Amino acid sequence: MYEPRFYRRKMWSRGLTSFQVVVRETDLWVAAKKNLKKEALKAVLHYREELEKFIHGFPLFVESFAPVEVPDSAPPIVRRMAKASEKAGVGPMAAVAGAIAEFVGKDLLQYSPEVVVENGGDIFLKVSKSRKIAIYAGESPLSNKVALKVEPKQTPLGICTSSGTVGHSFSFGMANAVVVLSKDTCLADAAATAIGNIIQTKKDIQKGLKLAQTIEDLSGVVIIKDDQIGAWGNVKLIPL
Repeated sequence: MYEPRFYRRKMWSRGLTSFQVVVRETDLWVAAKKNLKKEALKAVLHYREELEKFIHGFPLFVESFAPVEVPDSAPPIVRRMAKASEKAGVGPMAAVAGAIAEFVGKDLLQYSPEVVVENGGDIFLKVSKSRKIAIYAGESPLSNKVALKVEPKQTPLGICTSSGTVGHSFSFGMANAVVVLSKDTCLADAAATAIGNIIQTKKDIQKGLKLAQTIEDLSGVVIIKDDQIGAWGNVKLIPL
């Protein structure tokens, strides 16, 4: 199911050219030093084809809410999703948006030294100057009131968001926003889902932060539930 990305009306990257690429369920907002829509579309079609062909012969990959083993012959994007889901303890499709963002973004880096790919709240970015990433948290009073400040030395970086109150992605929890940072965008996406699944009330924020610390290769997390926010790791929050 497609949902309009209304939050994109406020997205802007100084010094970069932005454009949109849409292929069926995949809807990317991309920013780079020049318009790379043709190259981005080619990458999206390639990785979607790899995923769709694999899923056709291995439907459990898309149906499971738990990690599944995949053969060594599976495409790289499939293996990365499976590995991320194993680390986070969720189904492999919990990593799909982050996977597409990262694989497309890395392809585009051969044409532009700076790239930002946003895929439904999941972001891959490589930047050469500080950037602010606002946190949209639905009906929370903290929504769009705080941002992550990302320094060039932190990138390439994945920043992925899961919500139980915003968007169509499946979540067992009720967090307004769980934002996870990792060098592995696939893992950031899967981990955001895992952490979001256990957030029901404000009291669960600390539980979510503790879970984040047990997942290998995460660099930070921010959790927003109603009017409360919690953070752990290498994150710098700034007011907007």
